[in-house]
Amino acid sequence: MKLDELWILYETDKRILGFSPHTLKAYSLQLKMLIREMGNLELEEVSLNQLKDYLAKQTERLKPSSLGHRIRFVRSLFRFAFEEGHIPKNPSLKLREPKMDKRIPKFLIEEDVIHLKISCHSPREHALLEFLYCTGCRVGEVQKLNIEDINWENCSAIVNGKGSKQREVYFTTECKVWLKRYLESREDSSKALFVTESHPIRRLSIPTIRHSLKLLAARGEVAANVYPHRFRHTYACQLLDNGAPLEFIQGMLGHEKASTTQIYAQLRGERRRELYRRYF
Repeated sequence: MKLDELWILYETDKRILGFSPHTLKAYSLQLKMLIREMGNLELEEVSLNQLKDYLAKQTERLKPSSLGHRIRFVRSLFRFAFEEGHIPKNPSLKLREPKMDKRIPKFLIEEDVIHLKISCHSPREHALLEFLYCTGCRVGEVQKLNIEDINWENCSAIVNGKGSKQREVYFTTECKVWLKRYLESREDSSKALFVTESHPIRRLSIPTIRHSLKLLAARGEVAANVYPHRFRHTYACQLLDNGAPLEFIQGMLGHEKASTTQIYAQLRGERRRELYRRYF
């Protein structure tokens, strides 16, 4: 069996397990790069040294985090081949990910958030900003939301996170007011919570959400780099400041592993330093 034949079986397996189309597309591109560099080899011809040579060539142009993604894909692919009985030995077993410096997530201070709120001109801008700020959702989760996913009585919403895992998030009364104003201002029949303001009306895309935030930041003269995921970090920071335990924050953010949330433990000290630098 060759690498491209293995991919067909691997992709089918991951689809059954609920991997997103976005993830599978990224994996497909990684397989094409692997085949381009090594050739469409028979599985039993692939050795650990060949895989190391392939990955070593990537170190010049990839960040450690990106190289780590590539290594995880290669390990996943050959682990699948071994567990399914297509190869007698797993050549990727000894591959190790590069060490990475733990970067403290960047957040927005309260002053920046206030400037962004003041800069909103339309109900959609208000609603989108408030929802990102007070739910901690990933931009992809917000983009996929439908109006029917909102529970107005509980001020909550059901979002589809990574791996098609659902979780309940909550929003403030202020957010509820702006969401309702925004929906009342619309004259379309789209089921999407956030839609374009120009015709034809369609679900708001992720690049458009990012662009909308950049416009808000420019209008509000906010010096910080404003992007959707920064609101997620800000949300975690707010929860920490208010005394929320990391286990609670993990659940609210939809992190599968506690180690992913652990990095936010460093935020408390970093937030103090940021405020000191800004105001002293």
